[in-house]
Amino acid sequence: MEFKPYIPGFKPADSGPLARFLPALEDGVIAAWLSHQTLTGNWLLDPFGFSPRLVLEAARSGFRVLVTANNPVTRFLLEIFANPPPQSEFTAALADLGAIKKGDERLEHHLQSLYLTQCEKCEKQIHASAFLWRKDEDTPYARVYECPHCKDAGERPVAEMDKEIALQIAGTDTLHRTRLFERVVSLKDEDRIYAEEAIEHYLPRPLYALSTIINRLDSLRLSEPRRRALTALILLACDAGNTLWAHPAERPRPKQLSTPNQFREANVWSMLERGVALFAGSGSPVPVEAWPKRIPESGGICIYEGRLKDLAHKVKREIPIAAVIGSVPRPNQAFWTLSALWAGWLWGKDAVEPYKVALRRRRYDWAWSATALFAMFSHLNELLADGVPVFGVLPEPEAPFLTSAFTAAHTAGFVLEHMALRTEHDPVQIVWKSGEKFKPAPLDIEMIRKALREFLSARGEPVGYLHLHTAGLIALTEANALRQADDEFDVVIRNMQSAMEQALRGGNEFVHYSTGEGVDTGMWGLADRAQSESLIDRVEVAIVTYLQKNRDVIFLEVEEDLSQQFMGLMTPSKGVIYAVLNSYAEKTGGSWKLRDEDLASTRREEMKAIFSQLKEIGARLNYASSIHDKVLTWSENEKPIRKFHVLASALVGRALETADEQTVLVIPGGRAALVAHKQDRDPALKERLKKHRLVKYRLVRGLLELPILTRETFAEQIASDPVEKSTGQMMMF
Repeated sequence: MEFKPYIPGFKPADSGPLARFLPALEDGVIAAWLSHQTLTGNWLLDPFGFSPRLVLEAARSGFRVLVTANNPVTRFLLEIFANPPPQSEFTAALADLGAIKKGDERLEHHLQSLYLTQCEKCEKQIHASAFLWRKDEDTPYARVYECPHCKDAGERPVAEMDKEIALQIAGTDTLHRTRLFERVVSLKDEDRIYAEEAIEHYLPRPLYALSTIINRLDSLRLSEPRRRALTALILLACDAGNTLWAHPAERPRPKQLSTPNQFREANVWSMLERGVALFAGSGSPVPVEAWPKRIPESGGICIYEGRLKDLAHKVKREIPIAAVIGSVPRPNQAFWTLSALWAGWLWGKDAVEPYKVALRRRRYDWAWSATALFAMFSHLNELLADGVPVFGVLPEPEAPFLTSAFTAAHTAGFVLEHMALRTEHDPVQIVWKSGEKFKPAPLDIEMIRKALREFLSARGEPVGYLHLHTAGLIALTEANALRQADDEFDVVIRNMQSAMEQALRGGNEFVHYSTGEGVDTGMWGLADRAQSESLIDRVEVAIVTYLQKNRDVIFLEVEEDLSQQFMGLMTPSKGVIYAVLNSYAEKTGGSWKLRDEDLASTRREEMKAIFSQLKEIGARLNYASSIHDKVLTWSENEKPIRKFHVLASALVGRALETADEQTVLVIPGGRAALVAHKQDRDPALKERLKKHRLVKYRLVRGLLELPILTRETFAEQIASDPVEKSTGQMMMF
């Protein structure tokens, strides 16, 4: 395996309909990967059907994409994003729905009346945007509103009328709950209990609103584009109405169908109104057809409404797949169970039937994930010719997820070509190629230990467990030792965790910087400091070099340049890049430019001035001064008293290699936040810096202005200006 650059994208897909359940991927990644491939043909396959945006980007790049989409909700999202009705249709669809009569009033007014509350300031009746609840209580404890009359806004305690309305709606809950339940499964269905459990994650008020809306949807006579638009809005309301919206948002991306201790109940009608802007304008239209209809050679999407297993032989005969793309799904019981509910509510029992297994399964562990992925990769390898590339992104990576994916693909016969990892907050990018299955080899702890040692030495700084685990996985993959012949996948995952623990804890090679006991907590580094210069120091040098050669650059250009230099597990995070840019450059509009004071010639002159000033201060304190390289030494009776290592950069790790207990590090004020950032992400560096004083240029200049300066007050003064973190926003990782 070889390491390749991490492909940076832009505009993270962290917003939009159902964004909390869909993969949070950056735009531009799949298009960039495809642009560098030499493929025979333009048919791509997405066997996962998990990320509509990824498929759309590939289709808009001129490829024909065959997608297996077993989940009716993600299938609908793909269709609506590929060919969204115009905004006018969304607006008209919502107006048609709101105009329907509910008794003597319009449906819009009726549903909004469910959220009536009284402004605490002007006491006028207004509509709450949300109510806040505590788990297992009968009434909300707070409401959220913005008064259109007096502009009072925010979170306020509930009034008695708010509690009365909630209790009144709860009194009719059984009827509406039963109606929605019967749209998913029949009363005699053996899966009834699972549907009932899922619907329990809806409060009476949003459930009543959804039941009322969905019942009206059946009777509305709408054009097909308008019906699609209204269905999309109702799908968004279905998600907004459940109890998985923690308050505060401690779990923005829920995986389990579990109500948090405090949660937010949104105004369902308001969510319908917000959906108009979310769905409309999703990009240029893309041709979409259901299998086996054909799509144009210029690009489009063909959707197979089923599983890859059922499609494999048909594809092998009829469609030459040039490459496979997709977001590898991680288990999400919450989304998969809710998808079954929503499919029944919107399209009836027939839509639920092929996906009903999602209702039954309550627990998805990593062994289940590995088993499911192995089945998928096995079917995939059957339909592909040897050597077909598979570009997979793994969102929200964690150690067992990577173990599942690596083991499943490798055991099914896929060769790991290359991979890149940025942080635990970014998708992992992997390329496999189809091939023959491998003969397994025994797992070797020393081989893992060697891989970890070499990786940490090359990185030059402590890292989190995910990077180490990945380095171990790569070593085992290359040795064909991920899975023994007869091992079940739960055994494989346990063995991998145990092997990593033995490798890290056996002997004294590795240092664990953590308050927790588990190997997957905190950070790990090498006990022996004989290693490469730290990654962040090398990134700092690379960025400054790039800025000196390129006067006005955008962030993506810097990121792309770095990705070519620091590949695979060495990919620097966006946080590190921003930390360096903020230290050396100024941002104007969307571009970055090296500050005038950080031009090489300017810094050289400033360093000369600092040396001169330190020499003058030493003379005032009756010390003799001498300069060697970048270190000025104060001496008395030819004995060194204090040393000053003057830097123009934040490369303090490099300076510490030759520093002794007498050394003071002198840095520009603009480097202080960067040094603080380095300490925060590197506990080993932080510990080493405790033995040395860091002083900023400005303090040296200020000391010359003091009318009285003694040796005693000098020591006090250099301790008065500590290195501080940036006051602006800075990403930690």
